[in-house]
Amino acid sequence: MSRILMIVNDVDSKPRRLIPRLIDHHIDIDLRVAPGPDGTWNDVPGPEAVEAYDGFVYLGGGLMPDETDRAPWLANEAALARAALEADKPQLGICLGGQLLAHIGGGEVKAQTGAPEKGATAITMTPAAASDPVFGQLSAATHFIESHVDRITALPPAATLLASSELCEIQAFRLGRAWGMQFHPEASAEAVRGWNAEKLAELGFDKDTLIAEADRVEADSARNAQALFDAFAREVTGARA
Repeated sequence: MSRILMIVNDVDSKPRRLIPRLIDHHIDIDLRVAPGPDGTWNDVPGPEAVEAYDGFVYLGGGLMPDETDRAPWLANEAALARAALEADKPQLGICLGGQLLAHIGGGEVKAQTGAPEKGATAITMTPAAASDPVFGQLSAATHFIESHVDRITALPPAATLLASSELCEIQAFRLGRAWGMQFHPEASAEAVRGWNAEKLAELGFDKDTLIAEADRVEADSARNAQALFDAFAREVTGARA
């Protein structure tokens, strides 16, 4: 049975609908919750663990990928991602996880840069996505949930841009067998209902409007999220569609 290491970088950024898709592909999941209670943290393995897994998933969180003072486990996570890249192991990075993949590949990530994106956001695939083994399974245009104020501002030199939005050029990319994305395919419209209305208003967003739009595109978003996760799972297991 194939085995994935999945790292939760923030307890509010859960794997949600990603888990059932991996289970359906008979993938064993080693789930590590890095942040502990009251400012503590749990152990995240470093590069020595790369051969113990067939793939890796790094989830989101309100951190910069190099903020090891606030999140000491990110040092091990980055070293593990580098080792997995060198070992040609499939990796999936979501939001902070995608920024971490860009960071270790030589790209640039900046805090509180550009317009924030919240809620269901129109995502357009680049021409390069059509031949990509993961993003080639998605519609040319769809919607995914966004929740970020930080962003990737420059791709690693060896990376390929796979998707963009109106306000954020670098929404998804591939680096070797690592796929990073700014958006949250694991999150459904239901996640938006749990957001703080006052904090959204401070950024210029109305929660009710975000919920209505997320509900409107949920079916299409869910189909494309399933296609993305299924394609990544096949990369992990070595299966073919």
